[in-house]
Amino acid sequence: MLAAILISAAAMTAIVALRYIAASGAFAWVTGRVRPGYHARLGPQIRREIGWSLASAAIYGIPAGVVAWGWQERGWTRIYSEWDEFPLWYLPVSLFVYLFLHDTWFYWTHRLMHRPRWFGLAHGVHHASRPPTAWAAMSFHPIEALTGAVVIPLLVFFVPVHVAVLGLVLTVMTVMGVTNHMGWEMFPRALVHSRLGGWLITASHHQLHHEKYRCNYGLYFRFWDRLCGTDRGLSPHA
Repeated sequence: MLAAILISAAAMTAIVALRYIAASGAFAWVTGRVRPGYHARLGPQIRREIGWSLASAAIYGIPAGVVAWGWQERGWTRIYSEWDEFPLWYLPVSLFVYLFLHDTWFYWTHRLMHRPRWFGLAHGVHHASRPPTAWAAMSFHPIEALTGAVVIPLLVFFVPVHVAVLGLVLTVMTVMGVTNHMGWEMFPRALVHSRLGGWLITASHHQLHHEKYRCNYGLYFRFWDRLCGTDRGLSPHA
């Protein structure tokens, strides 16, 4: 049993690492085409970002691998694979629930990480990326990586989710984590400045966080930032 768990954890770590390299590498390439010179003289920073991110991949991958083994071998989780196990309307509902709960966890732990003690101990690693690049999406100190690594594995024990929806949650998490750190806005201005866009976080919103630090803490939605008075709008530089 222990060997199977270790194999699952190692496999998931490899998947997380390869997913990071593929997603961040793709958007870094796009950045080079859209914003030539943006990464100029950032070689040492990018190497640090990749190093921290690969360490984070293990911290994310190990609990995910243990949970994946428990789902397959012991039925521990609320993950399901049959389409008719829950009504079809529950599919988009569960997607939103997972994203909202993840966003809630991220907002409050992120604010905690900006307290002086925690910033100096852990979160400063992420903000050492000046300016952030697509490679910074997982550039975390192990303490901060651990706070991010536990939320989805915990949710699958309590909130039913179809395996395909769970895959979509992880895709959204990966894509938004990367695109929010590119330093420029890839989404159309019409969307970003629309009524819907006013509730979504994209690079323009998160870039201001990296510029001013004490605002714009969310991951997917601007709900908590608006409710708590920490939303400062969009960066003019993204």
